[in-house]
Amino acid sequence: MPELPDLEVFAANLQKRFKSKTLETLEVKVAKKLNVSIQELKNTLEGHQLEKVSRSGKTLQLHFKNEAVLGLHLMLHGELRPLNPDEEVKFQIVSFHFKGGDGFALCDFQKQATPTLNPELSEVPDALALNEGYLRELLGKKKVQIKTLLMDQQLIRGIGNTYADEILWEAKISPFSIAKFIPESAVNELLRAINHVLCKETVDIGKKLCEALNGEVKDFLRVHRSDLSKSPTGAEIQIEKKGARKTYFTDEQLLYTV
Repeated sequence: MPELPDLEVFAANLQKRFKSKTLETLEVKVAKKLNVSIQELKNTLEGHQLEKVSRSGKTLQLHFKNEAVLGLHLMLHGELRPLNPDEEVKFQIVSFHFKGGDGFALCDFQKQATPTLNPELSEVPDALALNEGYLRELLGKKKVQIKTLLMDQQLIRGIGNTYADEILWEAKISPFSIAKFIPESAVNELLRAINHVLCKETVDIGKKLCEALNGEVKDFLRVHRSDLSKSPTGAEIQIEKKGARKTYFTDEQLLYTV
């Protein structure tokens, strides 16, 4: 599943490729997740220029000149694929055909990827918009494991399983620490790690996927990788599996439980 740094890169690449182009035809192949009718979606977007592409939480947002916004949530297995007349693009949810012949599609073999016209603004802060006061107050009220809290999209938007592990390793906080018992100094370090890890990964992935609309780059991960046995500082990487989710951590990370 793409996470915040991946989505930042895809948003930038979409904007570079499609900004100022006019959407000629919108083709809906799977309508069950739409929040409006197919005809309303087409009437709202067709014939209008794409002004910019942004990311909000785990959603890509296409902003059109008529002030309409289309949110695209890739869910677990969704991806964006460029449209090529010589290549069949399978599992399309919705496809965007721009004047001049270029286009892309939102695809998902599980049919779960979700287009939403004019999504409501969320009051939950994005991971890159967190401030120290909010994070400290949030942790102080929650008697849950810190990794669970970081991944809760109703509390902080944008962080998933992979980068929760990477952030907590950099902050030297055990993923099994209880949020309310993490000391103030460690909360400050956690906020620094959130910003540093997510921004650095966005830059590094952007260099690898400078034009791509999909793909996964794990080269820069320091603990959340199945091919690594030790962290960059030489500690053994341990793995705990809970259901389908794996948590990667080391003994370098401090456990706060009381």
